[in-house]
Amino acid sequence: MTNESSTIVQRLWNYCTVLRDDGLSYGDYVEQLTYLLFLKMADEQTKPPFNKPSVIPSDYDWNALSKKDGDALEKQYRKTLDSLSKEKGMLGIIFRKSQNRVQDPAKLKRLIELINDETWLGMDIDIKGDIYEGLLQKNAEDVKSGAGQYFTPRPLIRAIVEAMRPSPDMTVCDPACGTGGFLLAAHDYISNNFKLDKAQKKHLRFSALKGWEIVDATARLCAMNLYLHGIGGDESPIIVMDTLVADPGDRFDMVLTNPPFGKKSSITIVNENGKAAKDSITYEREDFWATTSNKQLNFVQHVKTLLRINGGAAVVVPDNVLFEGGAGETVRKKLLHECDVHTLLRLPTGVFYAQGVKANVLFFDRKPAGETPWTKELWIYDLRTNKHFTLKTNPLSPGDLTDFIKCYNPKNRHDRKETDRFHKFTRDELMKRDKLSLDIFWLKDESLEDTENLPEPDVLAKEIIENLESALDQFNAIYEELEAK
Repeated sequence: MTNESSTIVQRLWNYCTVLRDDGLSYGDYVEQLTYLLFLKMADEQTKPPFNKPSVIPSDYDWNALSKKDGDALEKQYRKTLDSLSKEKGMLGIIFRKSQNRVQDPAKLKRLIELINDETWLGMDIDIKGDIYEGLLQKNAEDVKSGAGQYFTPRPLIRAIVEAMRPSPDMTVCDPACGTGGFLLAAHDYISNNFKLDKAQKKHLRFSALKGWEIVDATARLCAMNLYLHGIGGDESPIIVMDTLVADPGDRFDMVLTNPPFGKKSSITIVNENGKAAKDSITYEREDFWATTSNKQLNFVQHVKTLLRINGGAAVVVPDNVLFEGGAGETVRKKLLHECDVHTLLRLPTGVFYAQGVKANVLFFDRKPAGETPWTKELWIYDLRTNKHFTLKTNPLSPGDLTDFIKCYNPKNRHDRKETDRFHKFTRDELMKRDKLSLDIFWLKDESLEDTENLPEPDVLAKEIIENLESALDQFNAIYEELEAK
């Protein structure tokens, strides 16, 4: 992040501490900033050198809002949010179900003045994008907000995209897009690594990228994030819905995604007694190999459906996807048969904002239907054994993933060499494993044998907490299954 970006982020963020005294959360604050930023930039577009017609009705534009004070301002702001939430396209996504959380009109006025002090469209796209990404990261770092589950660490995203190497004419999808990290990284990779002609630039901005997000507030942040980076136009590339409900019919050259962890659904279902419940959903779909309430297994199946033939995917999955029996074994068997599952990156703990997560990145290509299995060998990179990360004291950095990218060999992944951390397993070896488990380790855990080389106490404590939380999640899942029966 540039000095200019970090200065503006800090200035905007400092005001959040004032509003927190009124009970406003970090997430609420970023949300209100989003509404006001969009209104301000829409206003700037109507002035030289842009001189575009306003996308905002004049009764609810920046000018109508910023000239008011006191109760009149609060009333105008509420009417503005309510009116714009009924619009279509990008406007409708940004203001969908929007509400005023700033109860003190004087503080709302100060927030408007803070945004008015900057000429946002005059800034470089990278700076605008940096500012908003900085705010999203600060929001993710606030454990209480729970926003971390929608924010995948950017060094990991960039490494995955560098391995996958999207190209200018591709279409790229994220069916669980959160705040848009994968879509932005794909966009930046294409912009920075290719000399694009006019048609390719238009494709990249308006039609190359598409995402789905189930949570309204997160979809809003994602749409705004893409907008500030110059992606999309009047129509939003983000669709707000439960992506797992049905096959959308669209097919993509590349799918990059980090689906939400945990078995619970974020959709509230009304059961036959008329009571609201948040039980796990079982999706009945003809294109799925197995019917299960395991959300991550459903996402793996959904990603396969979304891919064009010979399209490639990188999906972040928790450990249970690698070893769970029943539906899990069925999904793995079918995936290895119908796709070329060529690479697995085993991630260390301490890299996600959602605590206690043991995750992996599964790389596979969809192939044409046939009787011969497509997966001949699976290469596994172990970034977990003897690796210790924490979000604050020792966060994952781009340098930590350099060796993985080198071993992956994006220029020609068919020319690979084994190393201590990178091993090849043939199809025959995989098929002999109990339940076709891909939960494979070969490195010796030094902490089990050499007490002198134990990690620092704070790292150990963090790992203990993460393991306990992971165990608790598993017990909760078992309890829910027993309760359902």
